[in-house]
Amino acid sequence: MKNPFSHRPIPATQVDRDLLESGIADANIPALLMILYQMTGENRWLGEPYAPKRSPGLDDNDSGQLPEDVQAQVRDAAHVAILRWLDGEPLALARPSNARLAEMLSVAMAEPVPEEYGDIVAAGMNYDKEAGPTASVPEGKTAIIIGGGVSGICAGIELSRLGVPYTLFEKNDDFGGTWFENRYPGCGVDTPSLTYTFSIRPNDWSMYFPLRDEIEAYLLDTAKSFGLYENSRFGTRVEEARWNEGSAKWDVAVTTPEGSRETHSADYLFSAVGILNTPQYPNIYGLDDFTGKIYHTSRWPDNADLAGKRVAVIGNGASGMQVAPAIADEVESLTIFARSKQWAAPFPQFRKTIPDGVRYLMQVVPLYRAWLEQRLSWTFNDRVHGTLFRDPEWEFPERAVNEINDGHRRAFTRYVNEQLEERPDLIEHVLPDYPPFAKRMLLDNGWYRTIKKDHVTLIPEHLAKIEGNTLYSSSGRTVKADVIILATGFQTTNVLGSYDIIGRGGEELHDKWGENDAAAYLGTLVPGFPNFFILLGPNVGSGHGGSMIRNIENQMHFAGEVVLSAAERGAQTVEVRDGVYEDYLRRIDEAHEKLVWTHPGTENWYRNEKGRVVAITPWRNDAFWRMTRKPDESDLAFDQAGGASHSAARTG
Repeated sequence: MKNPFSHRPIPATQVDRDLLESGIADANIPALLMILYQMTGENRWLGEPYAPKRSPGLDDNDSGQLPEDVQAQVRDAAHVAILRWLDGEPLALARPSNARLAEMLSVAMAEPVPEEYGDIVAAGMNYDKEAGPTASVPEGKTAIIIGGGVSGICAGIELSRLGVPYTLFEKNDDFGGTWFENRYPGCGVDTPSLTYTFSIRPNDWSMYFPLRDEIEAYLLDTAKSFGLYENSRFGTRVEEARWNEGSAKWDVAVTTPEGSRETHSADYLFSAVGILNTPQYPNIYGLDDFTGKIYHTSRWPDNADLAGKRVAVIGNGASGMQVAPAIADEVESLTIFARSKQWAAPFPQFRKTIPDGVRYLMQVVPLYRAWLEQRLSWTFNDRVHGTLFRDPEWEFPERAVNEINDGHRRAFTRYVNEQLEERPDLIEHVLPDYPPFAKRMLLDNGWYRTIKKDHVTLIPEHLAKIEGNTLYSSSGRTVKADVIILATGFQTTNVLGSYDIIGRGGEELHDKWGENDAAAYLGTLVPGFPNFFILLGPNVGSGHGGSMIRNIENQMHFAGEVVLSAAERGAQTVEVRDGVYEDYLRRIDEAHEKLVWTHPGTENWYRNEKGRVVAITPWRNDAFWRMTRKPDESDLAFDQAGGASHSAARTG
């Protein structure tokens, strides 16, 4: 297999050496040390005095906490090694073992990284990338994809790789999904740009945490480059998907842009509608009769004008924390109704652009980009996972779930106190009384700075009723408003709630699940619904952090392997067995019960009305990656063209 880092994207004679040098001068020291080690093979770069020291918080630790003179030595040595590599010198250590990759990441992070984590590091660096599918899908097999967001784009790319013709239906006018729909001021991603990227298509991001316009442009360009537009129909809403027992296909009923009804059929059905899809509207008395304008953050109008207006924001979750700071300086007054409290971590990379030289370094030296991505993946994905388990022996469960979690609480509390030093009266209204990470950890987009402003009022209550343009809090406080912004999120537990799915024997999927109680094997397969694959399904989202794209790619890889397994056996249909499905559901629930988000008294968008976690995974990212490499075919039921159902072990 060809080494992914043997190729030099830009010939040495065409490299802008001055720009490259400026990139090395601004580069991340821990990542530079990793490429120095691989380029030279010299172990000294992994030990003292060069080994990085751990940085607190979520910053990039660009200095490695090393003295200036040691940093200069690293940068100078990296400059020499990179120039030699550009001039044709091979990597001294072209392919470290997976165990060695984990050791290297441990050095780069200045903290222990489990040895088994090296497997996902190797995969993330494309060391073990397969050249193509190991089997073929019979000619004539087709697929339908519902949704054109990240999941739909991922499905289209993988189906093209497998040679399966598909039609993609998208209710909006273009690709993008949640990034097409969410256009509110300040909208952006809380995941580093290098990890919020399709593994098959790196991007030259301008910011460490890009805003929605750059993300949407990337998604549209990716869809275009992989030919997805030729297979897609926009402005087309899927109303129902029904399994046809006679044809062994899915019949999908859609409403066209002209309002007519059509039915399309395919062998395989991929649901890519996601969970950040259906807006959550609050039940507030008088909301429909409000005399001003009402904007949900996911339905932001292009002509919204807030200048000089009295604005009320309902909610202080992720969208509320983004939109409030973004509009604060243009409105006459801003009132925020925040009935719950949120932990928000320091965010030194907020609106921070990537220096041109560093962007160039990542293009010229892909190995540097790869190591920078692996560091960010660990920091924002699995670094914290081991600290989220509920310790039954911990003596202060009212404030934390274990000793390390209590340390996180102290650090985040210290940050809040520092930010609101001039307004101590606000601290009791924003400081949570539940353990950190019991809800998704938010990033401080200027939130604390905003609520201190003279024309901003934080009301730590829910909005109880509206009369005309007067808003009443639950305690009776009143405020006048011209505009209400509903930053109230999505119906995250109402999985696949935008259309009906009817499987074998006329069973309706939502009836099988029960209200807001979705479940699926690996978030993907449900018994009784053959040839049906859910992307970003139940228990796939990441509560402890991480890029949704990676989990979606893992799911789609697994789905492709299931399709290939069926093809190898000449099977017409494939689905997960009931017992396997039930056992996975049991394991999911048992795992969640040990984690912070099921802490007594905690409310979050991960859980349904019964308290069961539906939206997110309990697994570490490398664990889910392993689960989705190859299906255990004894877990699957295959139907031959003649109709006999059986399971089989893979041969060969």
